[in-house]
Amino acid sequence: MNDMTKGNPLRLILRFAVPLLLGNLLQQFYNIADAAIVGRFLGPDALAAVGSTGSVQFVILGFCIGTCTGFCVPITQRFGGKQYPEMRSLLFNSILLTGLIALIATSSCVLLCKGILRILSVPENIWANAYIYILIIFAGIPFSLLYNLAAGILRSVGDSRTPFLVLAVSTVSNIVLDLACVMVLHMGCAGAALATIMSQALSGFLCTWVIIRKYEILHIRPEERKANRRRIRHLLLTGVPMGLQFSITGIGGMVLQSATNSLGSLYASARTVAGRINMLAMCPLDSLSSGVATYCSQNYGAGDYARVREGVKISTIAAMIYGALTGAVLILFGRGACLIFLSAKEGQILDAAQLLLRRTGYFYVILGLLDIARITVQALGRSGRAVIAGVMEMVGRAGVVLLFVPKFGFDAITFADAAAWILADLYIVPVCLMLLRRVKRDLSIPRRTAGKSARQDY
Repeated sequence: MNDMTKGNPLRLILRFAVPLLLGNLLQQFYNIADAAIVGRFLGPDALAAVGSTGSVQFVILGFCIGTCTGFCVPITQRFGGKQYPEMRSLLFNSILLTGLIALIATSSCVLLCKGILRILSVPENIWANAYIYILIIFAGIPFSLLYNLAAGILRSVGDSRTPFLVLAVSTVSNIVLDLACVMVLHMGCAGAALATIMSQALSGFLCTWVIIRKYEILHIRPEERKANRRRIRHLLLTGVPMGLQFSITGIGGMVLQSATNSLGSLYASARTVAGRINMLAMCPLDSLSSGVATYCSQNYGAGDYARVREGVKISTIAAMIYGALTGAVLILFGRGACLIFLSAKEGQILDAAQLLLRRTGYFYVILGLLDIARITVQALGRSGRAVIAGVMEMVGRAGVVLLFVPKFGFDAITFADAAAWILADLYIVPVCLMLLRRVKRDLSIPRRTAGKSARQDY
């Protein structure tokens, strides 16, 4: 366990974030390996088929994963406040809710799969591969939820090392399974999807095993194994808005994906390649944000505003510096990175992917600001405010598609992410600053009253 209510804020956040960064890099590495194997051995059309469903995966899996992440916010706060019985009761109720979400999401997505692909305007030449790929991914939703809830619980008590080690194991297994299913068994895109969900299942079971074997503080007592209406409500008020924030952002991505698909498989392939590289480049920001979330939640639960403020300040500076440096790398070396997925003879696809990476790179610095501001708002228990930031991102992407893609085509698509980030920043940064002032005022109230107020926020 890692109590983040004492010690140097930056050192604590980085010590938490580094294993998480390595885990995220591993996760992206096996995503890249998946795409590279598909692109190299099955061809650009198969790669486009896998990439054409990326936005809908983000919408649906993002809601599930975001909700699980939100469930862990009050758990983290109770850990920081040393309220262990209430923490375990929240844990039990989060397990019940996650099981229900898995049942509803999996059955609905499998049944609606074909309709979803029609909405995305998936080209006919890649339809069959896209369908079998996304169908298998949807069937594996319970495994994704299992891993994300279990890993989130571990991070709630300050353990980011175990999820990293688990991902290291699952990354190796994913690559081995990818090669076996695609190259040996000749299962095509279905094999790539099957390798992904089998690896996710392994990750979830390993994290659960560690919780059972290592963390007695997380063992739910018999008297705590009760469905509690008040706590379920608290969890839903935290988790669902966070899930909606992921999904609403993803809806904008779906609109963008549909517009890209309508331009043909060449541009669908280019956006798939650039998207994989962008996801890799965003890993350090995601890891830093997760460190800030745990740090702020624990210290808010402990009632220490000064530590919350200091952690947010230093993390924002670090995120913006990283964003500026990474953007420069994408601008200068984006084409070389694209060669991981495609051979040099795919010149048109490489040109389009390079253009997207270069134009996105100019705006990475504001992405760093957005990530820290948004995660701070979520960690302090106002997930509903972060939903509006997601709406702003959706408006930005959809606006570019509706207003500019018909005239400018792929050129307009290369600016869509930047438009989304700018609009979201214009909303969430002032909200974050106002919320920090409110937290300062609330935590100046005597501790007994503040604790009651914090509990009522959920």
